[in-house]
Amino acid sequence: MSLSLMLTLCQRSTRGFVLRPGSVNIRLAATAAQQRHHCPAPESPINQQQNRTFLTMACVQQQQRCVSIDNINPAIKTMEYAVRGPLVIRAGVIEKELEQVLGLVSYPPLFNDPSIPADAKKRARDILDGCKGGSVGSYSDSAGIEVIRRHAAEYIKRRDGGIPSDWQNIILSAGASGGIKVLMALLRCPIDGKKPGVMIPIPQYPLYSATIAEFDMEQIGYYLDEANKWGLDIAELERSLTEARKTSAPRILVVINPGNPTGQVLSRSNIEDIIKFAQRERLVMFADEVYQDNVYEAGSKFHSFKKVMMEMGEPYSKMELCSFMSCSKGYMGECGIRGGYTEIVNLCPDVRTMLLKCISAQLCPTTAGQAVLDCVVNPPQKGEPSYEQFEKEKAAVLESLRERAELVARTFNSIEGFSCNPVQGAMYAFPQIRLPPKALEAAKKDGKPADTFYAFQLLEETGICIVPGSGFGQRPGTYHFRTTILPQPEKLKEMLGLFKSFHEKFLQKYK
Repeated sequence: MSLSLMLTLCQRSTRGFVLRPGSVNIRLAATAAQQRHHCPAPESPINQQQNRTFLTMACVQQQQRCVSIDNINPAIKTMEYAVRGPLVIRAGVIEKELEQVLGLVSYPPLFNDPSIPADAKKRARDILDGCKGGSVGSYSDSAGIEVIRRHAAEYIKRRDGGIPSDWQNIILSAGASGGIKVLMALLRCPIDGKKPGVMIPIPQYPLYSATIAEFDMEQIGYYLDEANKWGLDIAELERSLTEARKTSAPRILVVINPGNPTGQVLSRSNIEDIIKFAQRERLVMFADEVYQDNVYEAGSKFHSFKKVMMEMGEPYSKMELCSFMSCSKGYMGECGIRGGYTEIVNLCPDVRTMLLKCISAQLCPTTAGQAVLDCVVNPPQKGEPSYEQFEKEKAAVLESLRERAELVARTFNSIEGFSCNPVQGAMYAFPQIRLPPKALEAAKKDGKPADTFYAFQLLEETGICIVPGSGFGQRPGTYHFRTTILPQPEKLKEMLGLFKSFHEKFLQKYK
């Protein structure tokens, strides 16, 4: 059986209930799975130290090895990635199957299938025509398949009301994270003997803290304003920057909009203030906009940083900006296929040449991921056979997410000891939890942060998986967790009921 035929058969498998990493996993027999796979209990700090010592000794004993725990990049040993940590590993994930266009490019005989719409076939043909040899099994250009880069530029132009986008400034990558990492690596250069610094929101998405640690750069956290729907306060940016300049050379300002894990959507006036700050302080802006389709709260609207920056005119329209989009998020959620793009704006041509040289060393992003991204940036248009069905399905997904966003925030605000901001956008809530002193003492004795202690007990007793706020960063003395709004409504209601019952018992135990 050919690889492409096997892919096709996989694509026609039955669709199951989807849960994402770092999400809420509702009673999927997590503890039973743990027993089946003989998962050990989390190690104590003493056991962890013993294991590290044993591993180091093993490396010494095997002298034929050139690489040991003692001579690898030390920054990697300090790196953490909360949404893929031990709590989530124990919960498990179910992936989605592939869709029609990917099936066509993977197995061209499907072009003869009359049940597949003509516009889906056209999109697949355009992609194959852009591939060397007409096959997704061949390498593409390092920056991605040209026709898909052109489609991405057209998508950005439509999104931004006609503001031009140059396809040659579009770089395709393995998810948005691939683009973020290569751009961050480009700016990994000491300035006046100081480490380059990256300003990131707190709470933040752990990709940033992990990459900063891996690249041995300086993490500069600025706190989002929880009392103001997780808004971004310019005075806080200034405080953070002033403090950071004592020991580092800040170069990048990262803004996540809509927010992950906090679910906020920035207002246009707030974005204008952020742009003015970045221009005044000579910072390169990284606009993480992967949830741009996911806006739920009435009165909230997504504004791209590029659009606002260009409409503000000079000097702002001449600023350097890197914006990121992905097919893993939004209404599509093809996390495992790994497709994304970066648009670089106003980058020096010589620097752009160095960037392209850098990505050429990575050969090319997966062509399957590029094909799926094309479905995102080049969706069915009015008058095409698939348009009405596409619009109907997209609207239904987003409306259902809006209802679930309201349900999650409302329910958590009804539970004693919780407070939760509205989920204005993205796919997550980040409620604050006030834990009793006895619970804090118990967590300390167990060698865990208090929110991690709570999350492990929740997982063990209910099968529900949340990601502790300590993995994202939070103000000292506060405790949060990230939970998703992705489960279907009935499952979500069941989960929230279980959560409430668990919390009531937890309070009785530790009050």
